[in-house]
Amino acid sequence: MKKWDELQKLYETLGCRAQMAEPLRNHTTFRIGGSCAAFVHINCVEALRQVLQYCRVQEIPYTVMGNGSNILAADEGYSGVVLHLGRDFSAVTVDGTRLHCQAGATLSRIGKLALEESLTGMECLAGIPGTVGGALYMNAGAYGGEMANVTVSAHCMLPDGTVMELEKEQMALGYRSSVFRGNRWLIMDVTLQLQPGRYGVIQEEMDTLMARRRAKQPLELPSAGSTFQRPVGSYASFLIDQCGLKGASAGDAQVSTKHAGFVVNTGKATCHDVLELCDFVKQTVQEKTGYQLQLEPVILGDPK
Repeated sequence: MKKWDELQKLYETLGCRAQMAEPLRNHTTFRIGGSCAAFVHINCVEALRQVLQYCRVQEIPYTVMGNGSNILAADEGYSGVVLHLGRDFSAVTVDGTRLHCQAGATLSRIGKLALEESLTGMECLAGIPGTVGGALYMNAGAYGGEMANVTVSAHCMLPDGTVMELEKEQMALGYRSSVFRGNRWLIMDVTLQLQPGRYGVIQEEMDTLMARRRAKQPLELPSAGSTFQRPVGSYASFLIDQCGLKGASAGDAQVSTKHAGFVVNTGKATCHDVLELCDFVKQTVQEKTGYQLQLEPVILGDPK
C-alpha cells in the first residue's frame, strides 16, 4: 500500500533502522507473538515526532516498546507500527547525583553506571530486565523499591508531537501504575535522583539481590516476569502455590516449578496457551481462596 511505502521512505530519510513484517517474538522476553506491520528503531526525538505524526495522519495504529519484558504479544500479531525505544535511544548522562536517561536505556546499564559513580538507589531496580521508560510506565519495582523512589521528572511526547515535562508528583505513581498507562503520552526520558554511596557497599547489595533472583526466579526460561499483580492482603505466588498449581500447563506455557508467580515458555508456547493457563489459574485461585488475580503484562494486539 502507498502509505506503507511512504512510511518506509520516512524511516530511511530519518536514518532509523526498520523491519517490515517483523515477528514480535524476536523482541519480547516471552519469545511469543506474531508479526507487526513495521518495527522501527527510533533514534532521536525528531524521528519520534515525525513517525508519530505520520501514523496519526494516516490513522495507522502504533505502540511503543522498550525491552519487551512486560509484554504478551498476540499470536495474530499487531497490525500497526511498533516504535522501539531501545539501544538507538538510550543515552545516559550524569549530573552530580542525578542521571538523565533516554527512555531506551536499560535498568541494568543505568545500575552499572550508578555503581561506577558510587551512587546508591538503583540496587533493587538494576536486575529488572527492562528499560527505564517501560519501568516508569508501570512503576516497576522489586525487593522493597520502585521507580517512584528515584524518579524526579520525565519528558513525554503527546500524540500531536508536543513535548511536555512532568514532575513526579504529576505522574500518579502507584503499585504498577502511572498516569502514562491511561493515555497516549510517550515517555522520552527520565531524570533519576540517586544519593552518594560507597562503591563496595553498592556492589555487595547488587550482587546479593542478583543472587536472590537467580536462586528464586526461573531466569533460565522465557517469561514476561511476574505474571500476576500482587493482590491486596496477599501475594500471587503464595496463593498459586497454595492452590497446588506449580507445574500446571497449557501447551508449552507452564506455571514455573521454581516460582509460582511466573508463567514460563518451556518451548513453543503461544499467546493462546498463556492466556488459557492464566484463566485457569485465576479461576482456581478465586474458587479456593476468594482472591481475584489480575494479569501484570500488557497484551499487545488482539488475541483471538
